[in-house]
Amino acid sequence: MKQLMMIGFGAMAAEVYAHMPQDLQLKWIVVPARSVEKVQAQVSAQVQVISSIDQCLGTPDYVIEVAGQAAVKEHAQKVLAKGWTIGLISVGTLADSEFFSQLKQTAEQHDAHLHLLAGAIAGIDGISAAKEGGLEKVTYKGCKSPKSWRGSYAEQLVDLDQVSEAMVFFRGTAREAALKFPANANVAATIALAGLGMDETMVELTVDPKTNKNKHTIVAEGVFGEMTIELVGVPLASNPKTSTLAALSVIRACRNSVEAIQI
Repeated sequence: MKQLMMIGFGAMAAEVYAHMPQDLQLKWIVVPARSVEKVQAQVSAQVQVISSIDQCLGTPDYVIEVAGQAAVKEHAQKVLAKGWTIGLISVGTLADSEFFSQLKQTAEQHDAHLHLLAGAIAGIDGISAAKEGGLEKVTYKGCKSPKSWRGSYAEQLVDLDQVSEAMVFFRGTAREAALKFPANANVAATIALAGLGMDETMVELTVDPKTNKNKHTIVAEGVFGEMTIELVGVPLASNPKTSTLAALSVIRACRNSVEAIQI
């Protein structure tokens, strides 16, 4: 049976843990040292909860990150340096171009692989394919409830307690969005890396007090034609900043790691 390492054990990770493929065994969980004892009490004794990649004495077949940008910066390069494959959900971390270059170089030097998971959006394959044949313009629009924007940079741009109708509060590049909204704009970063890049992909963020869902829209144009993809997702009950589909994309990546035929 193949073995999995999971970096992080918050709301999304708990969802993934509850839906693990039968042919994949969760063997290691990496969390901050202060959380090791608490997390160990929540999982099987067969799972080793550690605080550093260096504490892993085995070799995972696949590593997934579900912990946020700080954890990516702390652990991803160490994973790649060991020649392992890691799937990232916190793709916005790669808005740091120097860090992105370091990861790419480390992966190439150690024959490792970095998988960027689709997260809360569909159509990444279409954007990537269009790039091969003349992708010219890509705009991502994200719309969430005030509750989903709380605790983010949005609070400095709009009064979330007083907003009474849908309001666009941010327009900028995918790089700017990923850096300013690290917990909310991973989708923008994924779309950018699949297509025109962080500085050429435009982002528009909206708060809507009349919705309780997360709406994602991609509009793309180019030699291939035009593409509009819209997805309205339900947030995780345990973390309104995260779409349920993002957690499901991690589960899919886990399943693909053991499947002979991958879609």
